[in-house]
Amino acid sequence: MRMRAGVPAAILPGVITRSNPDTLHAPDGYHHVTIAEAGRTAYLAGQCPVDTDDQLVGVGDVLAQVDQVVANCLLALRAAGAEPDQVVRSVVYVASDEQPVLAAVWERLQDSPLAPAFTTASTLLGVTALGYAGQLVEIDLTAALS
Repeated sequence: MRMRAGVPAAILPGVITRSNPDTLHAPDGYHHVTIAEAGRTAYLAGQCPVDTDDQLVGVGDVLAQVDQVVANCLLALRAAGAEPDQVVRSVVYVASDEQPVLAAVWERLQDSPLAPAFTTASTLLGVTALGYAGQLVEIDLTAALS
C-alpha cells in the first residue's frame, strides 16, 4: 500500500496526526511524521517472541516469532489502555541482514491485527542479535493515550 505524499492521515482527531511531507519520498505503508498532542503516553518495552512461561516460541521460524510478538504487543497495548491505531512510533528489530527476511517480516506485520501500529512513524532494522538465544524478532512501541 502506498501513502500519497503530502496527504495527512488524521488518527484520533485532535490527538494523533500522521503525514508525509511533499519534500520526502512517498513511503510504503507508513508515515514520515507523526504528531501526538500533549497528553499521556505509553512506552512499551520491546516485546519478544516468548510465551507466559518465558519460553521462546518459534525457534528458527521468523514468521512464527512475528505472530507471537504481535500477540504480546496487543496484550501490552491493551494493558496500557491503547489500541494499535494509537501507536505513534514503532521500531521492529529482526536478527537478519537479508532483505528478503526483513521484507517477509514487514509483510507479516502488515497482515496482522497489529497492522495499524505500523502506519505511523516506523523503523525496521536488521540487527546482529537480540536478547534471547534464538530470538529473531522484537518490537518496541510508543502509544498516545486518549
